[in-house]
Amino acid sequence: MATAIRVLILGASYGSLLGAKMALAGHTVKLVCLPEEVELINSEGAHVRMAARGVDGLVELNSQNMRGDLSAAGPTDVDPADYDLIALAMQEPQYGVPAVSELLGRVAASGKPCMSIMNMPPLTYLQRFSGLDSDALRSSYTEPSVWDAFDPALMTLCSPDPQAFRPPEEKINVLQVGLPTNFKAARFDSDEHTAILQQLEADIQAIRFDVDGTPRELPVKLRVHDSIFTPLAKWSMLMAGNYRCVQEDAMRPIKEAVHTDLAATQSVYEWVIDLCEAMGGERSDLVPFEKYANAALSLVNPSSAARALANGAPNIERVDKLVQSVAAQFGMQSDSVDETVVLVDGWLEKNRGR
Repeated sequence: MATAIRVLILGASYGSLLGAKMALAGHTVKLVCLPEEVELINSEGAHVRMAARGVDGLVELNSQNMRGDLSAAGPTDVDPADYDLIALAMQEPQYGVPAVSELLGRVAASGKPCMSIMNMPPLTYLQRFSGLDSDALRSSYTEPSVWDAFDPALMTLCSPDPQAFRPPEEKINVLQVGLPTNFKAARFDSDEHTAILQQLEADIQAIRFDVDGTPRELPVKLRVHDSIFTPLAKWSMLMAGNYRCVQEDAMRPIKEAVHTDLAATQSVYEWVIDLCEAMGGERSDLVPFEKYANAALSLVNPSSAARALANGAPNIERVDKLVQSVAAQFGMQSDSVDETVVLVDGWLEKNRGR
């Protein structure tokens, strides 16, 4: 392996999944998270559980037993200039929190390449798409101004396709992977910065984890793609499944949202793919509906967005509203997407009224 890459990751949920794979591959990772997470991760390690081919039950990774190094710190205790790559793995509304917003300003000023692992692409990333008016999309964001100082050439997007959750009965340093698919990242503008991603991709691919004396290949890889449209494959999944968990009076599991009326689900899914094509993407960059529908059979809980609304969140990532607004720029409209936006608006209005 070449010299260890130093990666700063904002967020310890999805961040600990990708960070654990990077540390397992021998790299140095710092997670930025809440004080109680910092204390647990630094004293007991980050624990990530996942299925592996040929293994009964789950494999548990502990960051304290890895070739590389994984540790945690608060937002005021890190200097972005110390790192080779910065990953943004919090949910979009969290970047408006003052301490995080201040750190984000220092990240932008550092001139370091940034890879977002949000469902909601940073406004900066959308500036890489010709023919898209990113200023007209600002109302979809909780705090759009936090993205103003970033250079689009230094921002890429990584689709967080793996499904992971924190088991409610466990400590907050434990993450369990429910759907062990891959992270799909678009290249940066420059070959130099893209090479960092490609090195991480190769080193994660080479990992073999010892299970009872047998080296095993682990799922959840990093895949680097030339097309800036590839990470947008998540949009179809979010609009067909995650956001359709939101009902007027309750939330339903992703599996139910997808499979209760498969024809209606496919219609939304294909409409979003048509939108990506209208933006200039290739259908081959995106995930076929049948593959998604099959994967959704294992998603027996409501999406994180739906759970957040049910728990009273005053803000969530508004990919639904973003997709609706992007579509309007291309003269496209979907009754299903419009209905979802109205339902999410209703829950947020109710939650804010409390």
